[in-house]
Amino acid sequence: MEIGQKVKVCRLRDRVSGEIIDKLGRVGVIKTFKMTDGSGVGAVVEFPDKSSTWFFEDELRPLE
Repeated sequence: MEIGQKVKVCRLRDRVSGEIIDKLGRVGVIKTFKMTDGSGVGAVVEFPDKSSTWFFEDELRPLE
């Protein structure tokens, strides 16, 4: 995955707020990457409504 790539949120690893649950199945664009709590790298995804949040890479599916 790379910055600017479209991705779809395909699953959620942890318990999260309702606002993030609403992102499941949605498509967004990777804006940047961030280090997570030592278990890997997360991707910050921006959605068409201009909201953004980060996800673990295995929660996202790249779109072509």
